[in-house]
Amino acid sequence: MKRIACFLIAWCLLTGAAWADSIKIPVAAAFTGQLASFGEGIKNAAILKGEEINAAGGINGTRVEIVLEDELCDPKEAATVATKLANDPKVPIVIGHLCSSATLAALPIYRDAKLPAISPASTNVSIGKMSPFYFRNVYKDDFQGLFLAKYAKLARGFQKVAVFYEVNDYSMGLMLAFMKEAKELGIKVLGTEAYTSDTTDFKPQLTKFKMMKPDAVFIPGYAPQATLIVSQARGLGMKIVAFFGADGLDDDLMLKNPDAEGLFVTTPFLPDKAGPQAAGFIKAYKAKYGKEPNWFAANAYDGVGIAAQAIAAAGPDRVKIRDYLASIDSKEKAYKGVAGNTYFDKNGDCLKDAFVKEIKDGKWVSAEKQLQ
Repeated sequence: MKRIACFLIAWCLLTGAAWADSIKIPVAAAFTGQLASFGEGIKNAAILKGEEINAAGGINGTRVEIVLEDELCDPKEAATVATKLANDPKVPIVIGHLCSSATLAALPIYRDAKLPAISPASTNVSIGKMSPFYFRNVYKDDFQGLFLAKYAKLARGFQKVAVFYEVNDYSMGLMLAFMKEAKELGIKVLGTEAYTSDTTDFKPQLTKFKMMKPDAVFIPGYAPQATLIVSQARGLGMKIVAFFGADGLDDDLMLKNPDAEGLFVTTPFLPDKAGPQAAGFIKAYKAKYGKEPNWFAANAYDGVGIAAQAIAAAGPDRVKIRDYLASIDSKEKAYKGVAGNTYFDKNGDCLKDAFVKEIKDGKWVSAEKQLQ
């Protein structure tokens, strides 16, 4: 009897148990801490999508339960959350994680438990190759970095750029991709400087950049540090230098800083560039939360939708859910979401368009110049 019990427990962990009164879809992101503003969009959109699924009858008649797991964008916390979810036989799939460093910590735990996951936000290039159970509906840093270099040269005419990066997987991946393409395009990278997430005084590095006289400074990091960097640069007299970044700076925190006027960033989602299928989502999100959805919200909304579609088709079996996700591998089979059509390559990665937004008169607006 003990052998039978052990076998049943192991089988449940690998395949997921049959549904009881609800289907758990955990959403793992930073809901408190320094990057809670990123997690807010993910949380809001996941809850909204869950409510819509339930209002339409659930998944094959069973109610969806969105379970929020706060991992602070911290690798240690992410590993703890991943272990908890991997060991819960009622969890068939995970939406997460947010930051690349958190995803890289959680990924081997999900892989070993054969638990599929869809990240709406982690862009580090190595993620897809590390597990057949990890998918994402966001572009990779090699694409984003390349795109930014092209945009900086072709749309903005920058010739000389300095790079100020944070020491983490996300920022360093972006930096390397940007610098490689910048060299190909003839952009001169005058210098690079690094900082850590707890840095608050950036003036020593910025003083070096000021002496180099760059056209622009690229910040492939996150908004809490970027807003300090921009203000301290302006305080040092860097008045005409442009600043730009990637989707990690796509945060309303930057709008609160008058020194950030003119900052531009890449983003996977712009409401005014989104297709007609996004109109209902944008309207519902604004009605429920009183604000326009950002790209974190759009990708999380689609992530929950993709997960629900996979569960409806494959049932509670984790491996079958993974196989279903892997079968979404062409334009014809793509999930038609609010942030565009999503289908996966052999590594669970996807191709998404990139757009550019900028701060103008204290608001995020679509940049007048977009790369086609």
